[in-house]
Amino acid sequence: MKVTYDPQTDSLSIILKEGCQVTESEEDKPGVILDYDEQGRLVAIEILDASKQVSDARRIEYQLMT
Repeated sequence: MKVTYDPQTDSLSIILKEGCQVTESEEDKPGVILDYDEQGRLVAIEILDASKQVSDARRIEYQLMT
């Protein structure tokens, strides 16, 4: 999994599965784009105007639940 934030476009991308070809994209809610592979599996999420949508687009916290 890979998370990137582009301050120039103010977009946050969450790549769930790298190396997959996106065959379909859907704007689920305004500013939230879901990308799917040819089997219909979700492979990426993009959030537009990220600085308005998330607490701090430049900071990420990863937590492993046990």
